[in-house]
Amino acid sequence: MLSAYPELSNFLPCESPKAWVEWAIENQELMLVDHAHCEKKAASTAMNLMYRYVDRDNLLHKMSRLAREELLHFEQVHKIMKGRGVDYVHLSASRYADGLRKHIRTHEPARLVDILIIGAFVEARSCERFAVLAPHLDEELSKFYLSLLKSEARHFEDYLALAQEYSKEDITQRVQFFRELEQDLIQAPDIEFRIHSGPPSE
Repeated sequence: MLSAYPELSNFLPCESPKAWVEWAIENQELMLVDHAHCEKKAASTAMNLMYRYVDRDNLLHKMSRLAREELLHFEQVHKIMKGRGVDYVHLSASRYADGLRKHIRTHEPARLVDILIIGAFVEARSCERFAVLAPHLDEELSKFYLSLLKSEARHFEDYLALAQEYSKEDITQRVQFFRELEQDLIQAPDIEFRIHSGPPSE
């Protein structure tokens, strides 16, 4: 599935562990609930950037479009859940996002740059997981996840382009810092399944 998106595969440091894929297949209701939360959080992240950085025209434009798209995807996931009798309930956050965000620098524009780089990894990893899951799901979910992959595959590039635009220096080294961190988070075992969790702990 990812062969059609080589730039996405090249950006991520590793593939999802096969044990995580098996874990997801066994927990599809939980997967849908967490997926809905992820889409809502993605929209919220975009909106928060718009509120905080009102003087960044290109950011305002791209994040406005992204927020609308993510909210549409939330509605689509929620509709699928309702059709399957899956309740939308609160879930504790995975360690993935917090594990990335705790390394955000506190001074500007470095803070903005780090948030945007993290956004790129979150979006790219989400797409990678849609791709690895799609072949193992029923027709409705498989079709839906492939449609999300197609529509969201560009998001990580938007985040990276904004990060470079607003950085005072080349972002290559900072991207590599978060790439190594992201790989550790994806490969380390987790107790609870989430869309962005690692494989199950033994």
